[in-house]
Amino acid sequence: MVVTQENGAVNGDRRRSPQEIAEALRDRIRGGDLKAGDRLPTQAELAEQFGVERGTVRQALRVLQEDGLLSNVSKGSPPRIAKASGSPEAPQPTMVGLAPRLAEAFASPHVRVDAACLTAETLMLALAEPVRLIHEGRIRPQSIDVRILLPSREINLAFPVPVESREDGDPDPVHRRWLAQRDAQVQVLRHNLRSLRASHGIEVRVSFRALPFTPPVKLYLLNEAEALIAYYMVTKREEEVGSGMLEMYDALGGKSLLFSFEKRAGQRDAAFVEESQKWFNALWETITTDLTLS
Repeated sequence: MVVTQENGAVNGDRRRSPQEIAEALRDRIRGGDLKAGDRLPTQAELAEQFGVERGTVRQALRVLQEDGLLSNVSKGSPPRIAKASGSPEAPQPTMVGLAPRLAEAFASPHVRVDAACLTAETLMLALAEPVRLIHEGRIRPQSIDVRILLPSREINLAFPVPVESREDGDPDPVHRRWLAQRDAQVQVLRHNLRSLRASHGIEVRVSFRALPFTPPVKLYLLNEAEALIAYYMVTKREEEVGSGMLEMYDALGGKSLLFSFEKRAGQRDAAFVEESQKWFNALWETITTDLTLS
């Protein structure tokens, strides 16, 4: 493996911080110069490349380890590049795989995230990772544009629904619970992103539209360069709703496997990303309506 000298790091008096070194190594991983399984140079070699002390290098490696980008981190042995989370070869549960993909997307100067899903729960939780990195000063996008499609409150959902239809004339408690969760997640997600405008001066735009149908899959589009898709696996389960237990048909979206398609991976993946983006844009601009909260 050929390692280039980081000339910008040693010219002049200013020395790089651990965060800057971590970001430089992160760029090598993104660019393919360092691949899964490759060993990093030794700490002494990295210290020489960046013109810093070994302690600074160790701090940078800890940052990358915390991000899940390094494995086999031990004293006296250079670590290896970890296998990328959410890669097409190893799909992971959505709750696990989405956060690192969002963190990588938020490293771009202008962030664009489009999502179509049954609820915003997984997205709301996964966005905590890039928001944390922004607050720590490790990434700093100039603008963030998030568009989310969720089912309308006016439709009869295909799921979640009670197994047996109600005959007492009362509103469906499962639908009531789903609607309350949907609205709460929208408010939290909107607040967490918009707060970055006040705290960091980032231009933030968060928009929601209502779908006239129940989406059978969840789709995330990141910077028009990557499409992540997971199937909602409908299952029969029992849960406490209101004052008693109720059987329902539901999908546990956080456990559904997330498949990644990237434009840079080849013609097939690029076509999937482009067509997915066209599909989302068409829904956004045609049959969807303003999303209203209860």
